[in-house]
Amino acid sequence: MERRIFLARLAGTAIFDPSGDQVGRIRDAVISRPTALRAPRVRGLVVEVPPKRRIFLPMGRITDISAEQVVSTGTLNLRRFQLHADEVLALGQLRNQNFQVQGKQAKQKIVDLAMQLDSKTKEWSITTLFVRDTTAGFMRRASETMVDWSELILEASHVSVTEEQRLLAQVNEMHEADAAKFLLKLPFEIRLQIAQDLEDEVLAALLEELPDDDRVALLQRFEVNRAANVLEEMDPADAADVLSEMSPESAATYLELMEPTDAAGLKRLLTYGDYTAGGMMTSNPVILAASATVADALAAVRVKEVTPSLAAQVFVVRAPTETPTGKFLGVVHTQRLLREPPFTLVSSVLDAEIDAVLPTATLSEVTKRFATYNLVALPVTDEAGRLIGAITADDLIDHMLPSDWRDQPEVQHG
Repeated sequence: MERRIFLARLAGTAIFDPSGDQVGRIRDAVISRPTALRAPRVRGLVVEVPPKRRIFLPMGRITDISAEQVVSTGTLNLRRFQLHADEVLALGQLRNQNFQVQGKQAKQKIVDLAMQLDSKTKEWSITTLFVRDTTAGFMRRASETMVDWSELILEASHVSVTEEQRLLAQVNEMHEADAAKFLLKLPFEIRLQIAQDLEDEVLAALLEELPDDDRVALLQRFEVNRAANVLEEMDPADAADVLSEMSPESAATYLELMEPTDAAGLKRLLTYGDYTAGGMMTSNPVILAASATVADALAAVRVKEVTPSLAAQVFVVRAPTETPTGKFLGVVHTQRLLREPPFTLVSSVLDAEIDAVLPTATLSEVTKRFATYNLVALPVTDEAGRLIGAITADDLIDHMLPSDWRDQPEVQHG
């Protein structure tokens, strides 16, 4: 059985970066607004950092968690925390509230909430409640017990399921590409409502599948901080495409709200034409230093957020490993990694025959390079030989298809 983390015990726990330095303390957990459809998902933690500033830490950026300590990836977004309309503070809004529980006559006060990690979906959800009988008087000790979330009888405002909520549940169960097609068939205002209720990471993946006009129209109706958060979660190439469709003033506003490193990468991408290597590439492929081992490389491509096309190889460079990197040395294919001992240096198994292209290379040049060498991804370097990104087969196909390909009927077989 997966372990449970009780949030009231977690409050006040120190949070550390990978080097062991304390960066703040946990104050609360942000969960999706409870509905009759499913138990609330835990979207992240509210962290207090000096000087008494509260920020949001997504669960995906936590590498270890217990009541004693929490360890993050070290990447913190220092923008002041803001609660979205479809979110609730677990401790701040649900703890100490009275609810009816199935099988119990008296209302129960929520004393604590426990979250649990689903081993299949890798999502944290509120699964268990620690409750206290509210009828206990001065002379009688209150009865305390554990109940499953499913036993909680929600207030009327929570249990009513609107048509938008039903559509939202459908979208959450779909693949991003199918969800995008589904949304495009809905009236814009309903599409907007559903988009606003999606989690940032889910919405970012869905927007990557929408035509430019549609995703710009949606984002421009969002509160600007939320829109900036979603753009940060998108693949840089897609985010740059979206910003390029906006007015310079709007794009500048979003860039100003982003983390400096993310904003710098997008500004670089915005200098390239849409149908050049620079305009098609992503600026965050899997990059390792020459001193990394095969074990390091396999761990890097195993990360959930890395797409299959990017996970097919790692790009090896001299330090630094952030784009623009040091000198690009070559590629190691994941298939080759699987045949090597874990302690082998990636620099010793390089495929150095794949020549990089400059960011000014045209769509035609890039397409011929992919076809000639049967590539899954192509490195892009500047004139100094520093890696600045990579073009995946997905990126290439998106630019080869007509702009209205999503609106064209699918070919039926059989």
